[in-house]
This record gives sequence, C-alpha cells and structure tokens, in this order.
Amino acid sequence: MVDGETRGTMRNPLKWLVVVLLGWSLVGVTASAQEQRDPAREQAFSMTETQYGIVATSQTVASQAGAAVLAKGGSAVDAAIAANAALGVIEPMMNGVGGDLFAIIYDAKTGKLYGLNASGWSPKGLSIAALKAKGLTEMRTIDEVTVPGTVAGWSALHERFGNLPLSEDLAPAIALAEHGIGVPETDADNWKTYGTPFAKDPAFASVYMPGGKAPVAGQLFKNPELAQTLTRIAIHGRDGFYEGPTAEAILKLERKLGGFMQADDLSQFQPEWVEPISTNYHGWTVYEIPPNGQGEAALAMLNIMEQFPIKEWGHNSEKALHVEIEAKKLAYADLRRYVGDPNATHIPTAILISKELAAKRAKLIGDRANCNVLPSDLTEQLQHQSSDTTYLSVVDHNGNEVSLIQSNAGAFGGGLVAAGTGFVLQNRGGGFTMRPDRGNTLRPRTRPLHTIIPGFMTNGKRRIAFGIMGGFNQPLAHAQFVSNVVDFGMNLQGALGAARWTKRDFGGCDVWMENGISPDVVAGLRKQGHEVTVWPRYFQSMGRGNAVEVDANKLVHLGASDPRADGAAIPEQGPF
Repeated sequence: MVDGETRGTMRNPLKWLVVVLLGWSLVGVTASAQEQRDPAREQAFSMTETQYGIVATSQTVASQAGAAVLAKGGSAVDAAIAANAALGVIEPMMNGVGGDLFAIIYDAKTGKLYGLNASGWSPKGLSIAALKAKGLTEMRTIDEVTVPGTVAGWSALHERFGNLPLSEDLAPAIALAEHGIGVPETDADNWKTYGTPFAKDPAFASVYMPGGKAPVAGQLFKNPELAQTLTRIAIHGRDGFYEGPTAEAILKLERKLGGFMQADDLSQFQPEWVEPISTNYHGWTVYEIPPNGQGEAALAMLNIMEQFPIKEWGHNSEKALHVEIEAKKLAYADLRRYVGDPNATHIPTAILISKELAAKRAKLIGDRANCNVLPSDLTEQLQHQSSDTTYLSVVDHNGNEVSLIQSNAGAFGGGLVAAGTGFVLQNRGGGFTMRPDRGNTLRPRTRPLHTIIPGFMTNGKRRIAFGIMGGFNQPLAHAQFVSNVVDFGMNLQGALGAARWTKRDFGGCDVWMENGISPDVVAGLRKQGHEVTVWPRYFQSMGRGNAVEVDANKLVHLGASDPRADGAAIPEQGPF
C-alpha cells in the first residue's frame, strides 16, 4: 500500500530523486562512521599473548612441537631443542643436525644471560698448506664441511637448563620423520630451487628427491633415516652422533671424497659458553654473540644510527633509510676485515662496538650514497656466505627465554649426505678465506666467520628474545627490528612485519627494498645515488624472524612470527 505523501513524491520525479540521494548519503555517513570505529592496523596479524609459554618458529608444526614439550613440563630449552629438531625434518634445506648452532639464554631464576657458541671447527689436518700439497688452490665441497656443532649444542643446553629427558625433547621430531610432514608452501619452493641441483647425487636424491623430484606443497614427506639418527641421539646423547654409526658414516664419506676429517675431529669437539657482547641503544641494552659470529656488526650499526635523529625523521623515511644503509656499509666494512675465530687470532671486538668508533664513522656519512666504503684502516674482499638458516625463540611459563639460531650454511649445505643418516652436512667452511694472516684465514681446528646470530634486548623489566635469518642480512635486519621497537614503539608483530630493506653484499650502492616503502622515498634515495630494486611485500630475502617478550610488570608473555614465513607463535596449552 502506498500512502498519499509517497504518491505525491512519486508524481514528482525530481523530489523523488532528492529523497533517494539524501537517504543514500545518510547511509554513507553511517557506514563511514562505523568504518572509523572498526579496528585498523599496519601489521599482518596480532601477537600471541598468554600467561604460559610460547614457541615462535618459521614453521607452525615445529612451533606446535615445542609448545607440546612445554605442556609436558619442559623448560624453554627443552622446547627450543624440540622445535629445532622438528625444523630439521620440516625444512631440511635450512637447518638440521649437520649444521651449527648459536643461542642466548635468559635464566629467570638468576637473572643472568648466557651465550652458547656451538659452531664446529675445521679438521685438524686441513690447512692452506695441506690443500697445496694436494695441488689444490681452493677448497672442494668436502673441504668446506666443518664439524657439525648442533648436537653438541643441544647437549650443552640440555645439561644446563633442561627439565625433561633429551629423548622426550626429540620425540616430536622423531615422530614427524617417521610418519611424515606435509611440505609447507615456502619450503616446497625452496626445495625445488635449491634441491634440484643436487638431484643427480644418489645419496642426496634417495633422501630428498622422492620419485626423482622435489616434493610439492602439501605432499607427505618421510625421512626414516633421519628418525634413526635422532633416535641414536635420544638414547646416547651427543655420543650417539659424534661416535658410533652416524660418525662412521660421515667419516666414510670423507674418505671416499678425499677429505681431511678424522674420528677425533668429531669426538673431541666441544661447544663454548661465551659472554654476550652488548651496546646501549636509546636506553635499551642489545645483546649479540661475540665473534666468530657477525653480531658485532649489528651493534656497530646501531651505535652509528644512534648518532642521528632517526625517530624524529620517521619510520622508513628517506633520511632515516639513507643513514641506516650507510651505517650498514660502515659496520660491515669492519666486519669483513676483522672478524674471525678469536681462538685463532685477535679480534678487536671492544673497539668495533665502541661509541667512540661509531662517532668517528658517523661523520663519514654525507648526503650521497657511498659505493666504496673502507674499513677503519684498510679494505679487503670477503667471500659471501649463504643465507639458509632457521631461527626460533621460546619463553616458558617461568619467564626463561631462549634465542636460538641454526643453519646448514648453504641451502642443503653442499648437498653431501652420508649414507644412512638422513641429513645434509653443512658447508660452513666455505666462509674461510685462503688469504694468509687474516682473522678468517683457513687454519686447522678453527671456526670460520659465521653469519648466524641470535639477538636479545632488555630495558628495565622488559626482555625480548629475537632474531631474523638471512646470511649477511642478519645484522642489518636486527638493527631495523631494534629501531622499530625502540624508536617507533612497535610491538613484536609490527616490528617483524614492517617493510624492510637489505643489502646482501659489501660493495657498491645496490640495495633491495620491499614495496611497503613509499615510492616517493625510493625515488628520493635513487637521487642520492642508491641503486634501489623494489621487491614484493614480505620478500623472503629480507629474512624471516621470530620474537618473544617478557615484561615483569605484566602477567602475560608475548610472541610473534614473521609473515615472510609459514610459522606462528604457538602458546603452551595451559592446564584444564
């Protein structure tokens, strides 16, 4: 039924149109007001928040494995070992028992911070002279295999901070290897890209190329040989790896390929407890592992950045990014010149991370990009290292925290698999230089310059365990994360997900940026001489990070995982 007023309006088309437009405008105003009330944010998703523990890794299934161990009464270290072992099953191109490990551990009971360097050494018979005696002027793939330090690292961590038997820590990974894992999307891409070049090697193909090709996303992948290797470790501890069938298989491969490694190179290796190095950045103390890692470059870069008003300039502004990029070049120039194994040569770490040196280096930053930055006194080239790594962070319900990073060096290492073991051997020795009398010169039983670094930062009662993977990307990514938290007040998820830049080499003015950085900023940087390449948002080459946070003033713990990976910060299931 139509009333008289409506009939009158309908007889006048112009009046009807005005009524309709007015109605729609009122709807628009209401919708607009509603939209303004709806939450909006820059980050991809929320942090994990719980009064219990959290495990943050690059793969959800690995985070779940660690969280399950926490729920059984495991400590942060138990959960870290469980998650790390699971990651070796899920993304074997990145990490595994054939690689090295570094960790920073916060003990809530004592309030003390511990550092562990579980990077392996070169064989005692390997040197530049030994290679020359064989008519070699450079290292072969087998020569790049250093003693894997991961299992020794697990053993040292577990002995000091573990609550559960090691067998319970490794049980989730053993089950995953036996029963299979669904291959995640990013790992399927990496598997195809980095595994295919090794497909013609029978030992590699038998483990990692089921049916003669790389597994695709969603395919079930099993690794029964790795399950056996992990089971020997679960039963016998470190001796189940550095002695017995696994060690014998590694040595058999060494003999077959003419390598230098001997039984005592494996059995005598021990990880080293170290004192983390640190600097202060606008009231926060930032910690890294000392050399042979590259953590000092992150601290040196932050010291240089602190000389400039980064916060005032704004996040990812043209001025801020120019200074950050130039600070990276200066810090890395000193890294490549001086850093190596401090047990083999003197490393001037205290000077490299001093505020005095930073102030001098900061004066070298002008308005133009510098394409040829020198170290503090001379220049040198360093072989680039690979970027295939996994990082994880854990907090347990007691507030103990672990920042742990582990790697094969190159993707799938050098592609060498000792028959029957189910894992690849790292090629970390490729990071040595063949130039004599340098910090990173190849020497017997020496650890090469390492790219993998765990991070930790504190301010009063706030403690953050963090890390971002990616070869030489790591120190500059650490500096960006710290700046995001300190200068711009971002939470963990926002700090990990914010658009990043990277420079994967030492020389030149090339720099990569994600397309989350303003085009106007990119154009301005190009005018300053930066050769910017823009990549898609959440580009894996920017590194994949994780973080957990404890604030003693709050009842809950926080966790976050980088959207550039397939991971998550999974909470421990509380009692029910």
